[in-house]
Amino acid sequence: MPVILLHGFPYDLHSYRRVIPILAEAGFRVITPELRGHGGTRFRSTLTPRTGEQAALGRDVIELMDALGLERAILAGYDWGGRAACVAAALHPDRVAGLVSVNGYLVQDIQSAMKPLTPAIEAGFWYFFYFLTERGRAGLAADRRGIAEVIWRRNSPEWEFDDETLDRAATAFENPDWVDVVVHSYRHRLAQVPGAPQYVRDEGALAMLPSIPVPTITLDGMADGNFPAQDAAVQAAHFTGTRTHRLIPHAGHNLPQERPDEFASAIIDVAALGRVSRRPEAREHRSTV
Repeated sequence: MPVILLHGFPYDLHSYRRVIPILAEAGFRVITPELRGHGGTRFRSTLTPRTGEQAALGRDVIELMDALGLERAILAGYDWGGRAACVAAALHPDRVAGLVSVNGYLVQDIQSAMKPLTPAIEAGFWYFFYFLTERGRAGLAADRRGIAEVIWRRNSPEWEFDDETLDRAATAFENPDWVDVVVHSYRHRLAQVPGAPQYVRDEGALAMLPSIPVPTITLDGMADGNFPAQDAAVQAAHFTGTRTHRLIPHAGHNLPQERPDEFASAIIDVAALGRVSRRPEAREHRSTV
C-alpha cells in the first residue's frame, strides 16, 4: 500500500527521516514529497500564481497521485501537510485509503477567520499577523531560518533539536517561491487576499467544511505549545468514517520527527482499519443506506 507523508511549515521532508524506514520495513511504499514552494519544487510558468491556499495543497496531493499512477494511498501529515491530507480526503475520499492527521480536522474555516481565539493561542500565532504586512514579508525573506527557529521552539517546547537539524530543514526555505507561497497561505487563511481562479470550486466546497469519511487516526502532542490537544469529541462530527484519537505525551507540533515510532504506528494501524472497512459485507451494508 502506498503512503504519502506530507510535511508542515516551517519544516521539510526530513521530519520523516525516522518514520520512513519503519514503514518500509512494514511493507509500505513510502512517498515523501516536498510541498509547493519548498526545496526543489518549481512552478512551470512565471504566470502561475504562487498560492499557498488549502485547496492548492490538497490538489497537489491528488495530482501527485495521478502522476505516479496511484489509484489510492494512505495520506499522513501535520500542519500544512495534515491540511493537504484532510483536504484531499474530504474532496476525494475515493482516492484515500486512510488518513493520519496531527491536530485532527484541519480544513480551514475561512468564513470564520476573523473570529478571535483566546489571547494565549493568538500570541502563539504572531506570525499569522506578521505575514499580513509587508514588513512581515521582508522579515521572512531576510531571515527564514531565524523565523523558523522561533516557531519551532514555541511549537515544540520539549523537543531538543540541534543546529544541524534546523540547518538541514532551512535549505528547503531557499526555494525562490517559498516566501510568496508562505505569505499567500497566511493572508488567504485570514481572508485578506483571494485565492487563485483554478481553485475557486474546491474552495467553495471546503467552505462547507465537508466531513471526512475515510478511516482515520488523529493525533495530538500533549506538549504542543501552539496547538493544544483537543477533546476527541470536539471534532467528531467532521469524521464520518472509522476514527480513533491518540494523545502522545511529551510530543509537540512536529510529531513525526519528535515521536517517529508513534506516528509510524498510527499509519500501520490505519491501514488495518482501511482493510476492515473495505470488506465486501461492509460495502454491501453501505450501499443499502
